[in-house]
Amino acid sequence: MPELPEVESLRRILARSAVGRTIERARVTERRLRQKVARDLAAGVEGRRILRLGRRAKYLIIELSDGAAMVVHLGMSGSLTHRGKDFDDAEFDPRHDHVEFALDDRTRLVYNDPRRFGLIRLVAPGGLGAAPELAALGPEPLGASFNAEYLARMARGRRAAIKNLIMDQRVVAGIGNIYASEILFRAGVRPTRRAAKITHKEIERIVAATAPILRAAIGSRGTTFRSYRDSDGRPGRFAERLMVYGRAGKPCQVCKSAIRSVTVGQRASFYCPRCQR
Repeated sequence: MPELPEVESLRRILARSAVGRTIERARVTERRLRQKVARDLAAGVEGRRILRLGRRAKYLIIELSDGAAMVVHLGMSGSLTHRGKDFDDAEFDPRHDHVEFALDDRTRLVYNDPRRFGLIRLVAPGGLGAAPELAALGPEPLGASFNAEYLARMARGRRAAIKNLIMDQRVVAGIGNIYASEILFRAGVRPTRRAAKITHKEIERIVAATAPILRAAIGSRGTTFRSYRDSDGRPGRFAERLMVYGRAGKPCQVCKSAIRSVTVGQRASFYCPRCQR
């Protein structure tokens, strides 16, 4: 599932290529996403100009000239690509091009989602703050409000594994399975440990590891294992820099011990038994 770095990479690219363009036509060929696409989506966006691109957690926010906004989530397999005449669409099965926005420069924004776990929802002017997808989210991990004091407070008394805690979107917004594994490796903390048992020094290391890893992933356009593509249709390159995620049985790049895999919260989790305590 695309996480914060993938969505932020997408936002930055679309901010350069799509902002200022007017949506001339919209077409929905498949409404059955995670939430059904509203029947009036096309009418609600046609003729509106794209003013800015925002992001909250794993959600892309497309702000329009009438004050409305589209909230987009890529789900497990979705992509939102900006396609012009030179765009190579060989990676994209047209049967899964479910929503298309034709822009005034003859390019198209196309939402493709083979598994249909994503969503596109139009939010009325002034309604973003109350949007159910966004209302209960915790602080952004790249912001100043995500700090050691805050995370220590959230961990206090929690029986949940520390990995589950930092993946809880109500605690910190945007961190998923891949980057939680990488953050905990850099911090030297095992993903299975109970959150309440993590020391303050360890919490400081977790917070200190978070922003550098997320920023490095953004700089590499995120991580691609299967279907993720950015808005130019290109895969992310951060998979080459992963230290533990997806490397079960391979030697740790620090100590050479075999990376182990364990299930935490129904998710495969990866750690080094020697580097992480």
